[in-house]
Amino acid sequence: MPTLQFKGKVFVQNHHLAVPYHELIPVKAKGLSPTPSLHDNVIVHGDNLAALKALLPTYHGKVKCIYIDPPYNTGSEGWAYNDNVNSPMMREWLGKTVDREDLTRHDKWCCMMLPRLKLFKELLARDGIIAVTIDDNEISHLGVLMDEVLGQKTGWRVHHGLQSRVAVKKRLVFAGDMNTS
Repeated sequence: MPTLQFKGKVFVQNHHLAVPYHELIPVKAKGLSPTPSLHDNVIVHGDNLAALKALLPTYHGKVKCIYIDPPYNTGSEGWAYNDNVNSPMMREWLGKTVDREDLTRHDKWCCMMLPRLKLFKELLARDGIIAVTIDDNEISHLGVLMDEVLGQKTGWRVHHGLQSRVAVKKRLVFAGDMNTS
């Protein structure tokens, strides 16, 4: 199976394990139910890596569908790498906007995605799917990362989406038994 090598990969491969668990606390004012519950539909507000980790104790292996829309990494979104990884190189990346001139922008994007994909895999049910909207800037990297994390056996499909002024948006969809790889 092909693997993707990128700057910082060695530091983020197990970063999802170092992210501390946070307790999910239902907030009645933000919900529609008379009694807030974590066993109903849930909207989690916060850093997405911490939020994913907070969902694990309750939803490990139970999520049927995950849809994500990560930065397309065109260099014009204004996103910044913000995972607090214990590496001098990566601490240098923190809080700096990733722009078109950034020669490590693909590395940063892959470092941001890898721990999240690993947590998605832990959350997915055996028959769950993950759908990702992405454009041509990172679709190749994303496909290889998803093969690495979710396994090639699951397979993926590219669905062409709406044409925008910048690029054609596409969806990668992985489905199948995520726990056999």
